[in-house]
Amino acid sequence: MTRTPSMLLALLLMVPGALLTAQEPPAKNPAANNPHLGNPQSIRNGMALYRIRCADCHGLDAGGYRGPDLIAVLASGATDERLFQTLRKGVPGTEMPAATEGSAPDDDLLMIIAYLRKLGTVAPSETPIGNVENGGRLFASQCSTCHRVAGRGGRIGPDLTRIGVARSRAALAREIRTPSEWVPAAFETVTVVTKDGQRIRGVKKNEDVFSIQIMDTRERIQGYLKSNIQEVIYEKASLMPTFDPRRLSDGDLNDLVGYLSTLRGAELSGR
Repeated sequence: MTRTPSMLLALLLMVPGALLTAQEPPAKNPAANNPHLGNPQSIRNGMALYRIRCADCHGLDAGGYRGPDLIAVLASGATDERLFQTLRKGVPGTEMPAATEGSAPDDDLLMIIAYLRKLGTVAPSETPIGNVENGGRLFASQCSTCHRVAGRGGRIGPDLTRIGVARSRAALAREIRTPSEWVPAAFETVTVVTKDGQRIRGVKKNEDVFSIQIMDTRERIQGYLKSNIQEVIYEKASLMPTFDPRRLSDGDLNDLVGYLSTLRGAELSGR
């Protein structure tokens, strides 16, 4: 093939550009030099942003609720760079979403980090509480039919293999005592009523304009065309029963929470 002068010029222009691109250093993490650390106004702004964006999951005091205890995360040695990347990219497979630059500029995230650093006085790591062995027995007898740990157990409730790093103790106790207070979107309770009068109760797995898919209480995946359904009842209550003190004493609750706090994923991989 004959190369014209214009083609040769284009190649010469492209090659240096490619070399420059290959030699460009990785993008800097803005948290490496956070200008908001120790700035009182930035910390106040960070507190307001935290309460809007983070407190529903991590608690107003950052001590954990549906999300982890951030004070303990800071005390464990998490760097500002790591915090920034977690805020920006989220945590896949959890309820922690990514924050796009359009919805959360770098400065917003840096002010949240400055606020957390102000809160983050050294907190001791949580140590097991209660009788963990008894908590394991309680889990096996009362929870494992719906929840899995390390590949064993039921599927109709959330997998709890890593619940010890995803929930604070206070959050675990609340969700056992009052499970309907907050229901994850992937475990919303529904009852499908077919046109011939059948009622199928379970958790919603998928839905579009024309169909709905649920996992029934026997863990069978069921799909229905909405044209064949009389009604779909979207329930506010969780399928998980309420474990009040009559059903689970305070001592047993303490033991169960102690057991659940030990479930941290990696340690279970060899079982």
